[in-house]
Amino acid sequence: MIVGTAGHIDHGKTTLVRALTGVETDRLKEEKARGISIELGYAYTPIDPGSTGSAAEGGEILGFVDVPGHERFVHTMVAGACGIDFALLVIAADDGVMPQTREHLAIVELLGIARGAVALTKIDRVDAARLAQVQAQIAATLAPTALRDAPVFPLDATLPDDARVIALRDHLHQTAAALPKRRDDGLFRLAVDRVFTLAGLGTMVTGTVFSGQVRPGEALVLMPAGRAVRVRSIHAQDQPATVGLAGQRCALNLPGIAREDIRRGDWIADARLPAATDRVDVDLHLLDDAAIRLSQWSPLHVHLGTAHSIANVVLLDQVRLEAGQSGRVQLVFAAPVCAVPGDRFIVRNAQATRTVGGGRVLDSNAPARKRRTAQRRAYLAAVERMLAGEGLSALLQHAPFGLRVSALMRLTGQPRERIAFPAEAKVIDSAPDGGGAFVILQSHWHALEDRIVEALRDFQGQTPDEPGLEGSRLRRMAAWELHETQWRLLIDELISQGRVFRNGAWLHLPGHAVALSQSDKALAARLLPLIAAGGFDPPWVRDLAHAVSVAEDDAREVLHKLLRQGKVFQVVPDLFYDPQRIHELVEVARGLGGAKGAVEAAAYRDAIGVGRKRTIQILEFFDRLGYTRRVRSTHVLRPRTDWLGDSTLLVLPKTGSDSVAQTQAAR
Repeated sequence: MIVGTAGHIDHGKTTLVRALTGVETDRLKEEKARGISIELGYAYTPIDPGSTGSAAEGGEILGFVDVPGHERFVHTMVAGACGIDFALLVIAADDGVMPQTREHLAIVELLGIARGAVALTKIDRVDAARLAQVQAQIAATLAPTALRDAPVFPLDATLPDDARVIALRDHLHQTAAALPKRRDDGLFRLAVDRVFTLAGLGTMVTGTVFSGQVRPGEALVLMPAGRAVRVRSIHAQDQPATVGLAGQRCALNLPGIAREDIRRGDWIADARLPAATDRVDVDLHLLDDAAIRLSQWSPLHVHLGTAHSIANVVLLDQVRLEAGQSGRVQLVFAAPVCAVPGDRFIVRNAQATRTVGGGRVLDSNAPARKRRTAQRRAYLAAVERMLAGEGLSALLQHAPFGLRVSALMRLTGQPRERIAFPAEAKVIDSAPDGGGAFVILQSHWHALEDRIVEALRDFQGQTPDEPGLEGSRLRRMAAWELHETQWRLLIDELISQGRVFRNGAWLHLPGHAVALSQSDKALAARLLPLIAAGGFDPPWVRDLAHAVSVAEDDAREVLHKLLRQGKVFQVVPDLFYDPQRIHELVEVARGLGGAKGAVEAAAYRDAIGVGRKRTIQILEFFDRLGYTRRVRSTHVLRPRTDWLGDSTLLVLPKTGSDSVAQTQAAR
């Protein structure tokens, strides 16, 4: 258990910790000279076996974080309090409840710390009447807080062997023994609150482990810098250890990185956790006595973990936020921060003179646009339900295209094997293209299948002579938001179900393919060689008809049937290309694209040896097909297309196949 002190300056916090542990936590010369704490102090003591029974037999250690009480060092106090389990509120009997007492108490409550005790110090300086008066004041102060039932221990902290000090010590040890251990199966996070060097070891960082566990030799990441680090050795609760666990104060030896590259506020964390961000959506509560009104872009000082940052407020649910009110807001930070949903934070006013509120992180990957839409509000409400322990169903319900498993790991702070997927969810594992695993509700998956079929139906109804839609173009029409992994699996399932057919580069609905009569086959056998022989400049339909002595309409009708079978491509009306020539034209464009992937019409014309007009027709055909897109005077290659990215689609239809089924069977 980690105990954190809280209270007004000069109320005896450091003296009390020394009485409870025998450790002097003021280590700076200035602290000793002035008699006040400026920095965080740390102390550790073995848990008394007489208080805990078997718990102490395992070598359990009680940790203390002693915080400064001066109002100028509230930011340091918050950094120390962010990871504690138990608040030890220290109040001097002669002064009673003071301003920093109330502010520290508010911070403790905003951080969600519900366990605590009160040490009523300096009782040797007051009489019984004053003592009773202060005890009544403490009861009234704690009544509206989570510490309303906290026990009060009147004592003289200068007498460590006094029965009243011993009673407090025993209470802390007994509470530590009964406290459930924090779950340590999450992704590792340590909030850095101190950085120093040791001779022969190098850089050391200390902090409270928020989640997970770490062992020597493991690779982690320094955040928000994103720099890889390695753990050489570990001290946990001031003892050498082979593992550091959630809920412990740990010191990590990080070789290969300078002390100057790390600072308080950084995180040492698992690489799968969220990267740095400058926008965080939160649930914010303003204190009743905040004496502040927040409007759009109001500045605040934000204390998140051990970090102190400045952010501007974007209100998501209302026009303004008054004292005593709660609401969802987006914090836009001046510098990147790191957070996980559920993290607690504190906010102070623009002058950093008083604590005005705090809350909980909802989403550390907040958008800059469309942040106040109904869909976004519903998503944040689903995150709140997840944080309340309701699981992922609501979150996935508001994700019609599913969520990456990596995103769920960042949202939950858990590795994949610890995430409980809903029974109605479909898990799509990583594909060869490295797209990563996804999770989507079955109902959303079936809705996407229906969208694809409907898009094909609409297209074929409007353009019955077209052979179908190329996969990349269909994806942009029906479900452009889908990742490549999901898209390919959707198409494969629709094909396996017989709802969609693939014919070369084309996707179409059942019944859209046509069969050739014997006379059609005979005419096709005469037309196709002429088209192939034409290379990059094949004959027009009228010239083909004249060459084989048939009516122009008869030649056109057979070519349209061949088009729907995928045996020719129509670049413009009445101009058909052999599939192999099209693939050669594609390869030329890909070769000319270079690093930028942009094809200039003039360079392409010179490469294929046709006129400018025909060159433009071919490039515009590629635009329609989805292989390229027009950007001003260039045609930019798209990153993926089904008929180039998938080698199975490079197989050309066999001549003589009369149906899609025969074509697929031939493959």
